[in-house]
Amino acid sequence: MKKDGHIHTPYCPHGTPDSFHLYIEKAIQNGFDEISFTEHAPLPQNFIDPTPEKDSGMDIKQLEAYFSNLHDLKKQYKKDIVISAGLEIDFISGFEEETTSFLDTYGPYLDDSILSVHFLQFQQRYTCIDFSKSTYLDFIGQIGNAQAMYTLYYTTLMDSITSNLGRFKPNRIGHITLVHKFQHALDEKVDDHENILAILDEMKKQGLQLDVNSAGLAKPYCLESYPPPRYIDLAKQLGVQLVFGSDAHQVEELHQFYKDITISLQNGE
Repeated sequence: MKKDGHIHTPYCPHGTPDSFHLYIEKAIQNGFDEISFTEHAPLPQNFIDPTPEKDSGMDIKQLEAYFSNLHDLKKQYKKDIVISAGLEIDFISGFEEETTSFLDTYGPYLDDSILSVHFLQFQQRYTCIDFSKSTYLDFIGQIGNAQAMYTLYYTTLMDSITSNLGRFKPNRIGHITLVHKFQHALDEKVDDHENILAILDEMKKQGLQLDVNSAGLAKPYCLESYPPPRYIDLAKQLGVQLVFGSDAHQVEELHQFYKDITISLQNGE
């Protein structure tokens, strides 16, 4: 079964106005059996988005329309493709209660969901580390070195996996090596092998799915999937369920590098 489980929508404030229909029609044309729309969920109301345009998550006032649109689309295309209504939930250290409350309220409307880490906390301030190369490098300057940033990222990611966010906590973890997004802007290669192994081991224990995210292959300072192929193969060996996700923010990106990911899995790279 061909599935793309990580797709953004016209409701993404930092995305494009490409319509739901364009995504769905392309998925059908490419022979996909199932797709999940996983828009960036609204951030906690008392959390100050550190990005310049404060556009990391969708407006909570739009949630009802978002779910209503997807409800109608699922019926419209039910003979052609399975459509899941989902959200990508941010795990933000210190906002676990707010996130749990949000999930308790909106979880019943979700067919699918992803839990991701984009924001890191250091000295009472939050940074969206994947926002830009300059933000990424500035944060390294604040925290001391790249190794320290990687360590904080994986600590936060592990906290997301082990946290109790209630009965609607997402069962798929998003782009577990997002910290690699600007790795080729660094002067050194950070060894995070043991960190990734620990994450995959804990995901196996928790019975969580892995977002096999192809978006990093399109990023000029990353040039690899999240996680890289060797860890996708290791996750498969461990028995972690793999779900391909293109992390598309525009129709052009939908299913990006799907064949590359599939080939690497077949070859065990």
